[in-house]
Amino acid sequence: MASTRRAFLKSVACSAAAHPWMTSVSLAAAPWDARLVVIVLRGAMDGLDIVRPVGDPAYAGLRAGLIDRTGPGLPLDGYFELHPYLSDLMPLWRAGQLGFAHAVSTPYRDKRSHFDGQDLLEAGSAEPAPDGRVRDGWLNRLLQVSAGTEGETAYAIGRDQLRILRGSAEVAQWSPDAALDVSAQSRLLLEHVYHDDPLFRDTADQAIALAELAATDMDSARGRAVAARLGETGARRVQGLAAFAAERLYGDTRIASFSVPGWDSHRNQDRALVGTLGRLADVILVLRDGLGPVWDKTCVLAMTEFGRTVALNGSFGTDHGTGGAMLLAGGAVRGGRVLGDWPGLDEAALYDRRDLMPTRDVRAHAAWAMRGLFGIERSALERTVFPGLDMGADPGAIL
Repeated sequence: MASTRRAFLKSVACSAAAHPWMTSVSLAAAPWDARLVVIVLRGAMDGLDIVRPVGDPAYAGLRAGLIDRTGPGLPLDGYFELHPYLSDLMPLWRAGQLGFAHAVSTPYRDKRSHFDGQDLLEAGSAEPAPDGRVRDGWLNRLLQVSAGTEGETAYAIGRDQLRILRGSAEVAQWSPDAALDVSAQSRLLLEHVYHDDPLFRDTADQAIALAELAATDMDSARGRAVAARLGETGARRVQGLAAFAAERLYGDTRIASFSVPGWDSHRNQDRALVGTLGRLADVILVLRDGLGPVWDKTCVLAMTEFGRTVALNGSFGTDHGTGGAMLLAGGAVRGGRVLGDWPGLDEAALYDRRDLMPTRDVRAHAAWAMRGLFGIERSALERTVFPGLDMGADPGAIL
C-alpha cells in the first residue's frame, strides 16, 4: 500500500495556478496612513455583464439571452446597471463608497492569453518581457520609490509569491497549503488506493474535487456534483484571506494584494459566475467590516487581465476580449460613479469588430489612486511604477 501511494504522489504535478481557490496574499508596510488593496480578478471578468451599459441601444440585442437568464440589473446612474448578483454591494454605491471604471484595459492586445494578460497586469508594463525574463511587479516598484520602507516590507502567504509584489524590495514567503493538479488516471488511482482507508479517504476526496473543479464545466452534471462535494470551501477560503488582510491592514500594513479567480465564463455565464460574484461581494464586505474606522482611509482596486467579447457565443458564454471594467471601493473613494469615456457598442466602434474598445489604460486609474492616497509624484508613477504610462487627466476617484 505504501509503495502504491508513493507511486501516486510521484505522478502528481504541483500547479497553484490550476485551482480557483488556491491563492496567496501579499502585504506591505509603508509610511502612510492610507491603505490600498489590489484584487486581481483572474480569468478575465466580463465588465459588460458586471456593469451593464443598458443605455447603449446595441446592448440589449447583444446580451438579451444572458439578461433573460439573470434578470434585470440594478440601476446605477440611468445609463449603467449593476449585475443583480452583486446586490449586496448596492449600499456601498449609495454611500458613495463604490465605483467603477469602464472601457479600460492593459496595453495587452490580440493574443488573449490568460497567462500573458495576467503577467502584464501584475508587472504593470506595456509589453511582455523578452525571453521569459522575470520582471518585478508594480506594487514592488511603488515600494522602491517610497521613502521609509525598510527591511522586510512585505511577505506572501501561499505557495507562489504574486508577481505584482515581486522585485528588489524584500519579501518573505510562507506556504501553508499545497495544490495538486490531478490527472484523470491519477484521480482513479487515488480513489482506489484510499477507498478502504478511513484516515485518508475523505481528505483525498476533497483534494480530488479541488483538482477537478478547475478543469470542469460548471454547468455540467459533473461540475455541479464537484461543487456540491466542495460545499462552501472556496467561499470560506476567500473570505478568510480578506479577513486576514483586513486584520493586518488595521495594524501596520498599508498595502495588500490577493486574487479572486474564477472569471473565465465561456459557457452558461449566468451559472458560471453566480458563485464568483458572491465571493467578490463577500470579499469587499469582509474588508469593510474588518477594517472598521480604517475603511475610511482605504481604496480597493479590483482589476482583471482583459475583458470579454461583446456578443454571446453559442453556449450563452463570452470569449476572451479586450476592453473591460475595474471596481473601486472604500471610504477613500469618491464613488457612486461609473468613470470612463464610453466608446459605444456599434460594430464599427468595437475593437476588431468584436470587443469593447478600451478608451483608457487601467494602469492610469491605479496610478491616480496611488497619487491621491500616498502623494507619489506623477513622474515616479509614469517612469518607474508604470514605465511609459501617460496618466492623462485625474479622474478624481480619490477623496
